[in-house]
Amino acid sequence: MTRDLAPLLGPDGVARIADLAGSVDRHTIGRAVSAGRLLRPHRGVVALPECWDDWRTRALAAALATDGTLSHTTALAVWRVLDHEGPVHVSVPAGRRALEGRGLVVHRVRDLVADRLGPFAVTLLPRSLVDSWGVAHGRGGAARAVERARGAVIDTLRDRRVTVAQVSAEETRRPALPGRRQLRRLVRLVEQGCQSELEIWGVQEVLRGPGLPRFSHQHRVVLPSGTVYLDAAVPELRVAVELDGAAFHGSAAARERDTRRDVALAALGWVVLRFSYRRLTREPDACRREILQVCRARRALLPGT
Repeated sequence: MTRDLAPLLGPDGVARIADLAGSVDRHTIGRAVSAGRLLRPHRGVVALPECWDDWRTRALAAALATDGTLSHTTALAVWRVLDHEGPVHVSVPAGRRALEGRGLVVHRVRDLVADRLGPFAVTLLPRSLVDSWGVAHGRGGAARAVERARGAVIDTLRDRRVTVAQVSAEETRRPALPGRRQLRRLVRLVEQGCQSELEIWGVQEVLRGPGLPRFSHQHRVVLPSGTVYLDAAVPELRVAVELDGAAFHGSAAARERDTRRDVALAALGWVVLRFSYRRLTREPDACRREILQVCRARRALLPGT
């Protein structure tokens, strides 16, 4: 029976029962559900059991059952910003009754504007980011959700999939957004040039303090081999600070690439200071002192600085 119905349910293995009416009767569907050959996850929707572990099937089932728009972290998964975790989030117009279901969260919202990606109607990317941020920072939000929301904002701004103006406009529309102040601060740091959580940590905890110079973030330097961007730099002193994340620069090839780049920078008169994730997070004061010592020494050596 499942084999016969499978082509009718499409590549994601899910369909509205009403849409199957012209091909199979309700009694046949009911017997398949009773026998476990079909699932009925939500009212008016059936799915193939072998497809149910795929989040795309669960998302499409939720959208079909609610006639809603995928939103929040589910929309971010469709936008390929995050891997899907947790329940499926769907938004529907504020006046509509919210469907309840296991693994499903329905949000009743105003001014719902949707885009379409493949079979999915999804909220626009800036709204998906801000919606996810609000849930993560709201009551019951977990540290993991906050981490994912922050990463999504940083990645999409860094990759220019959204602009600062778009995120700011979406945030401004929501004066009661949980974590609004933190979102504004994060957007401002990314706008200033921070490209990762580690760089943000460096700016907030290491690269600020009495006596430290003003740093230029993602500073552009043209080398014979091509253009590079320094995590933080004091151009007038030709001092560069590189922040090596825990997940990067660990292979021999990466270390060799960094060494070649540092040598090329040294040939142009740059001093490159590299700090590992471990040192930055465990010894920020020591890192700050070393940067300050080098900057003072460079200022003494270079006339006119």
